[in-house]
Amino acid sequence: MARSLRLGLLGVGHIGTVHLQSASTLDGVDVVAAADAVPGNRRRAERLGVTRTYDDYTDLLEEESLDAVVVALPPFLHADATVAACEAGCAVFVEKPFARTPEEGRRMVEAADAAGVALGVDHTIRYQPEMKRLKERFEDGRLGHVPIASISRINNGPFEAPPARAAVPTWQLDPEATGGGALMDLGIHLLDVLEWFFGDLTVEHATTDQQLDLPYEDAATVVVSTDSGTTATLSCGFFQWETPPEVTSYLRLDGIAGSAVSTEYVPGHFTSYAARSALENLGRRLRGDDPEYFKPTYYYQAHYWALRDFLEAVAAGERPPVDGAAGLRMVEHVHEAYRLADADAALVEVTE
Repeated sequence: MARSLRLGLLGVGHIGTVHLQSASTLDGVDVVAAADAVPGNRRRAERLGVTRTYDDYTDLLEEESLDAVVVALPPFLHADATVAACEAGCAVFVEKPFARTPEEGRRMVEAADAAGVALGVDHTIRYQPEMKRLKERFEDGRLGHVPIASISRINNGPFEAPPARAAVPTWQLDPEATGGGALMDLGIHLLDVLEWFFGDLTVEHATTDQQLDLPYEDAATVVVSTDSGTTATLSCGFFQWETPPEVTSYLRLDGIAGSAVSTEYVPGHFTSYAARSALENLGRRLRGDDPEYFKPTYYYQAHYWALRDFLEAVAAGERPPVDGAAGLRMVEHVHEAYRLADADAALVEVTE
């Protein structure tokens, strides 16, 4: 990067801390301040080298002179925080979901446009190593035209695998605060991957369901069509425990010349992969080269690459590769899926 960027963190919970650690490794980026209402989160940020912390992000924006901020607050705060940061002249990198509603998303995009600042969103699945390798195989034509694709992501949602160490934060079980359930939390990532592969999407059909006693859907299936002629099925849910780095996720492409699935490119044994990657990084350091940050942790490297690409675009005065318009489109697709699912449910109720 040509010059040092002054970065602030709005929210330093789990994912905010991931972004803080990623930013701290980037050349030409100074993490100068962080804000979080939770004292323990502020103390963690200070232990990780942040000099100044605030309990209110509005105070941070008022007191600090920043080039960019990361918004890693709960979804119900994304719109207000993003608009405030744009008005303060900051480029903004927003954690997903970009917004709870299309109306909020449009307000965020309009604020960035009015201020002339960059706006991006953390759609990290497209940055996962196996997805990038599958994209290369797809683009080199070896699969031919792909009439059918399927993508899935299942996890335990807001719940920790037992034994749980803490209660679930109240906002995570409030659909008004989150904007929705599994479809908004996981499906929005999968829609982004499908658009990255196939271009513009049209949501054709959607169903939602509940396996658990939750105030939102914990299972969803969506069918989309694409301008390139692919029909894709998306599935997501909050009903299965997972222990990272092993996750329940895949993208399968069925082309006229062959099929491929992303799990072909996932390490077969994560412990061996981490050890090998750590040794490779040691060798790079001994040679005077930069290590491949977060490679040993496998999935966390996707967050690193997403934030790096955004900040490099900001420094170069370019449009981010995953911009606010993309984030807004995914929110619009999710809401169209909710509309179709509600319409189908009403039709079934009338029929019965």
